[in-house]
Amino acid sequence: MTVWDRPERPARPAPLDRQRIVAAAIELADEGGLEAVSLRKVAARLQAGPMRLYGFISTKEELFDLMVDEVRAELLPAGPAGGWREALRGHACRTRASALRHEWLADLLGGRPALGPNALAVMEALLSALDGVADLQAVMRAVEVVNDYCTGAIRREIAHLRAERATGLSERDWQHAHGPYLTKMLATGRFPALSRFVSEGREVDAETAFHTGLEWVLDGVAARLDPPA
Repeated sequence: MTVWDRPERPARPAPLDRQRIVAAAIELADEGGLEAVSLRKVAARLQAGPMRLYGFISTKEELFDLMVDEVRAELLPAGPAGGWREALRGHACRTRASALRHEWLADLLGGRPALGPNALAVMEALLSALDGVADLQAVMRAVEVVNDYCTGAIRREIAHLRAERATGLSERDWQHAHGPYLTKMLATGRFPALSRFVSEGREVDAETAFHTGLEWVLDGVAARLDPPA
């Protein structure tokens, strides 16, 4: 029996339910990452004994599943999309926005398919928007490739944010600190392509990079879903 269809036990003596447990766990994760989440810490946040939580959740992995699904509700579209491209773009942008609000989500993206009710509703909305655009296998590959792009791009962006906090150096500060070494290495003439990239490349912010890459991915999907006649 999964955590999704396991019945909740009556809460006595103080009010306690799965929703309150998950909300407390998300608060802890938002404050200190997944390492700040444990059944004992959640129980303390709710002023309850740790053993009481086992009446609702058996393991920390189940708790993570519930947390991810709760956040997945933020990915549900507000209304029907105006086509498959808008549906996939909107899904990608909502996923990034949610991960920036809940950085710990980046650590749980990918892996096995999410089966919670919100995750299923998100997938239903996506597949409905792509229904009839191409054969089922092509549609599934399109959804997968956009999700894979989001996972990689979001994890990279979150990793940069965490590095800035850990070192106290912004991206520009880090570049300045390592500039002399890089300049010395490029001066050897061993890296001509890299040298040209460093001297002529244009730096863009994380949001611009995400949206540019996303459009390139969607262009590739379009070549498969809408081949020329």
